[in-house]
Amino acid sequence: MKPIIEVKNLKKRYRLGVIGTGSLANDLKSYMAKIKKKEDPNTLIGQEQRKKGDSFMALNGVSFTVNKGETIGVIGSNGAGKSTLLKLITRVTAPTEGEIVLRGRIASMLEVGTGFNGEMTGRENIYMNGAILGMTKAEIDSKLDDIIAFSECADFIDTPVKRYSSGMYVKLAFAVAAHLDSEIMIMDEVLAVGDAKFQKKCLDKMLDSAKNDGKTILYVSHNMATVKQLCSRCIILNEGKVIFDGDVDKAIEIYLGAIGSDTICADLSDSPRFEGRVPTVKLMSYQILNKDFSVFDNKDLIKMRFTVKAFETVENAMLRIIIKSSELAVVGAVTSNKNINVEKGKDYTFETEMDLSNLASGKYIASFVVFSVTDNIVEEYDSITDVFFFEIEEVKRDNGQWHSHWLGHTIFPDMKIEKV
Repeated sequence: MKPIIEVKNLKKRYRLGVIGTGSLANDLKSYMAKIKKKEDPNTLIGQEQRKKGDSFMALNGVSFTVNKGETIGVIGSNGAGKSTLLKLITRVTAPTEGEIVLRGRIASMLEVGTGFNGEMTGRENIYMNGAILGMTKAEIDSKLDDIIAFSECADFIDTPVKRYSSGMYVKLAFAVAAHLDSEIMIMDEVLAVGDAKFQKKCLDKMLDSAKNDGKTILYVSHNMATVKQLCSRCIILNEGKVIFDGDVDKAIEIYLGAIGSDTICADLSDSPRFEGRVPTVKLMSYQILNKDFSVFDNKDLIKMRFTVKAFETVENAMLRIIIKSSELAVVGAVTSNKNINVEKGKDYTFETEMDLSNLASGKYIASFVVFSVTDNIVEEYDSITDVFFFEIEEVKRDNGQWHSHWLGHTIFPDMKIEKV
């Protein structure tokens, strides 16, 4: 049997123009930089390596096949080419080179509201999406009640979708994609917009569609727990190329190892910030002081040194380390016990100790945040995600070995029990 999806040497090149950044001020900055032969101040971090003249290679020779009924996870860091790949497969845009062969109808959810007409009601958009898939009105009629019930939007189904919240958009869009007759489902990480209860319902529906309906699923996500639960195979993209295609657990291990490389010390000055944010108090570097490697016993303290640069004078700033499991699920966080004051234009060095005694054995990855709290309002000055990778050796306790797979990643103190 031939694969339901064939991707052959796929390339997508975008021309880097001097306009179209989103604002006149930024367009003028880009234009002046080009005249002066200087670096474009609006170029995203990480683009330089993939520039070729006046173009940018979003995908550069991607090839893989997907068989009917497979559930494939597509993971990679921001800018790796994941969303571009899905847009090419769903024919939202055309490849520069290469070929995509599809042997089935596609239902996709790439961005909130993709495929919806804002002026049309929810009901009308259901019929329009069904018609695009080639379904007759009678076929859509037979699915309509299930779609509306699943979307939880029954009270607003005859309201123009431009009045929907982002959560309502996602619920209706997923309900349409999951219930209409298609052989292939393409899901980007827009499910993160929905509430936790609806996310679980969507995940259960995708599992059911793959198992019982034989649908093929391509799923892009940064949530490794859902990738592990849903997918039977995983593809890692990095800088527009496939660097791994195979076992899900192995893919997650490679992905976490890649983003956590050089974990004993790191220069953070050029690390990507969330949505290109310009830091006020910038994290410049970190260093582990008490180990030459990143494997710890949970009785250890991690002693760390941070350097920061103040671009504004800030009082009562704090440092927070957010810890995630190998599935990138948040396990917990630790916050500095003292506030720090910094003056504009100066560099500072701070040392911290992080207690590991409540963590079970396993692999972890941490993010760093500099922030302050005033009148219960949190202000972030700098945030670097998923940068410090470390491992805790097997944890043994008096009441037996701790298995984090079954018991979780957080170890609470033993509870007291008395016979009465």
